[in-house]
Amino acid sequence: MYPPRVSPITPLIAPQDFEARASEIGIEFDHGDLNKLGRYLAQLLEANKQFNLTAITEPHEAWTRHILDSLTLVPYLISAEAKRIIDIGSGGGLPGIPLAIVMPHAQFTLVESTGKKARFLEDVAQTLDLPNVNVLNERAETLGRDYGEGGHRETYDAVIARAVGRLPVLLELTVPLAKVGGHVLAMKGEKYAEEIANAKQALHLLHAHVVDSHQTPTGTNVVIEKQRKTPRVYPRLPGEPKRAPLH
Repeated sequence: MYPPRVSPITPLIAPQDFEARASEIGIEFDHGDLNKLGRYLAQLLEANKQFNLTAITEPHEAWTRHILDSLTLVPYLISAEAKRIIDIGSGGGLPGIPLAIVMPHAQFTLVESTGKKARFLEDVAQTLDLPNVNVLNERAETLGRDYGEGGHRETYDAVIARAVGRLPVLLELTVPLAKVGGHVLAMKGEKYAEEIANAKQALHLLHAHVVDSHQTPTGTNVVIEKQRKTPRVYPRLPGEPKRAPLH
C-alpha cells in the first residue's frame, strides 16, 4: 500500500552556518530556495516515520548530510551546461530534489523502482511546485534499453547517482543513459579510489573514463565522461549488473 499523500508542513530552518558553508563550494541561493529546501527536508523526515527513506533523522545533520551533500554537484552541472539530468535510484529524492530547487531552468528526471518512494517523490514535486521534475517508477536497466525514438537511452547531459552501488555496478546502470560527451556524476565516500580501480574493465566496456574526482565537505564526487556510444548489449537485463558486475 502506498503511504498517504504528504501535506504541507512547517519547513525546517537551515543551521546558522549553512549559507556560509554552501557559499564555500560556490552555491548562492535565490529568494525562496532555503524555504523550499527546508520544506522538502521536513517532508522527508515526516514521511520517514511511515516508511524507510533515510537513516539520518536529526535535522541539523540532515541539512549537511542530505542538502549540502546534494548541492556539491551544482558546480559540475553548471560548468557542463547540463539541461537534462537524470537521477538514478533517487530514493527519498537525493540528490535530485535539492538540485531541482536551486536549478529551476534544468529538467530533472527522478528514477525510483520502489512504488511508495516514487509516490513520495511525486507528492514532493507537486507540493513544492517543481515543474522541472519528472518521476519515473522504473528500473534503470529498463530505461537504458529504451532504444526507440523519444526513449531515454543516450539522451541525458548528466546522470547523477548517490548511494546506489559500487562503481562497477553503477556504471552499467548510468552510462547508457548519458549522451555521447555527457557525464555521470557518482557521489562516493572514502573508498572512491578503490572503486575506480575496480571499475577499470567496466569503464572500458562501456566506453567511458574518469575525468575528475573531487573531495567535498561531505564526500567525493567522481566525474565520468562518456566517450562513445554504449554497446547495445549494455545494460543487461534487470538484476544482472548487480548479480554479475563488470570486472
